Amino acid sequence: MRRNLFDQWEKSIKTSSSKTAVIHNGESVEYDRLYDSVIGTACYLVERYNIEINVPIAVFMSKSINSVTADLAILAAGCPFVNLDVKTPLDRLINSVKTIRPGIIICDTKSSTLIADIDIPKLIIDEVELQNKDVVLLSSRRAHLIDTDPFCIINTSGSTGTPKGVILNHRSFFDFTDWADEVFGFNGQEIIGSLSPLVFDIYVFELCLMMLHQSTMVVLDATLAMFPAKLLQTLQDSKVSYIFWVPSIMVNIANMDLISKIPLPSLELVWFAGEVFPTKQFLYWYDNLPNACFVNMYGPIEITLDCTFHIIKERPDEDEPLPIGIPCENTDILILDDAGNECTAGEEGELCVRGSSLAMGYYNNKEKTDAAFIQNPLNSAYPEYIYKTGDVVVKDQDGIIHFKGRRDSLIKHMGYRIELGEIEHLIIDNLRIVKYCCAVYNYQEKEIVLFYEKETEISAVDFRKELRRVVPVYMIPSKFIRMDELPRNTNGKIDRMLLKEQVNQ
Repeated sequence: MRRNLFDQWEKSIKTSSSKTAVIHNGESVEYDRLYDSVIGTACYLVERYNIEINVPIAVFMSKSINSVTADLAILAAGCPFVNLDVKTPLDRLINSVKTIRPGIIICDTKSSTLIADIDIPKLIIDEVELQNKDVVLLSSRRAHLIDTDPFCIINTSGSTGTPKGVILNHRSFFDFTDWADEVFGFNGQEIIGSLSPLVFDIYVFELCLMMLHQSTMVVLDATLAMFPAKLLQTLQDSKVSYIFWVPSIMVNIANMDLISKIPLPSLELVWFAGEVFPTKQFLYWYDNLPNACFVNMYGPIEITLDCTFHIIKERPDEDEPLPIGIPCENTDILILDDAGNECTAGEEGELCVRGSSLAMGYYNNKEKTDAAFIQNPLNSAYPEYIYKTGDVVVKDQDGIIHFKGRRDSLIKHMGYRIELGEIEHLIIDNLRIVKYCCAVYNYQEKEIVLFYEKETEISAVDFRKELRRVVPVYMIPSKFIRMDELPRNTNGKIDRMLLKEQVNQ
């Protein structure tokens, strides 16, 4: 019986001890050396700080071989890890730490100076001399774990300014990786181009591939996203075969026509998730990597990575949005109307999820947990929780699910129900006026405001003239605001919430 992921790594690592585990900035570590460092760090944690099992332990450092070591050491000690963003403002970081209450923070020398005022014990990983490697001690601790114990806590945005800590357990990651193995055949030969930050769930899945299959992780610094050509060159040089990225950087690469100049012959599997991938830019990747398998993944953190997927087997039309597909194995998707009834094919509703993939809730936040994880309205016979994603979708006659927008981006303006994402899609993909834009609603002035990214100003007259060709008058924004660069959050997505707050101050 599989109860925790670390035990699975320990069982399988003996067959791959000399294989490269992590590569970062010219340095690399093999699995046997990584394992020794992990065990030594875990023993130091347990003996020095007397941490009990299932107590969260935070990691605060940039993504590196040391950060991978820290996460694995925390799991070896029978605790869940919570990765903190080194770019987070101190006040927000303090709020997060107050909510999670980690027993200790693992950091490195460089990052330790940023959290000197946080009154929690700190282990500076690059200054500690590791001696004891008591595997039996650690194994005896993990013997008390069950598969529904926390594996990690991932922070996500909260409306009050304090991040919500999403608790994900071992079982949900076993489920997801089992499905991924069955459908895509992960086997340890993968070389992962790991671009997502530590605080993102994609990175956690990459960590699982290391633990369950001994895949090789090539750590790609976040700064590479600002230099797409250098990023692609790193993929080429490292012979990366699998990436799981947010589409934003992929759009940049397409717009710059970089794959034709820096081909990626080793890239076999491309997953993308987190936001809509404009079809025009997706087709660039599809056409330039004819031997790769492309998969549109969908799902919020609260359901453990993703809950639906769509393998793109045929070339879509340029004006055809990519579907989010069908449910992953052992996950059920409910599409519910406002009254809690199940929608029929062709009827829009909110996507809700049930199954073992669901998070355990938000750490130390019962109010938010109760609001998002509710009793299944279709089941009155026994307790069964579902997660409300807040996303509006529709299922077609073939059972394929299509994303329509966020409930919070659906507005009522001049008596009309408008999806702000539709305005953005038309401007970017149909009219091709700009490459990036974000429409938000000013509730006090009752007007649609469009922020767009461009070096030069586009007159409001020209914008309205173009939009009148494709939308009714009531969907045309009242204001157009140019920015050199739209604000983006940690995951590389346009920070819609920040722009919305700006216009509604």
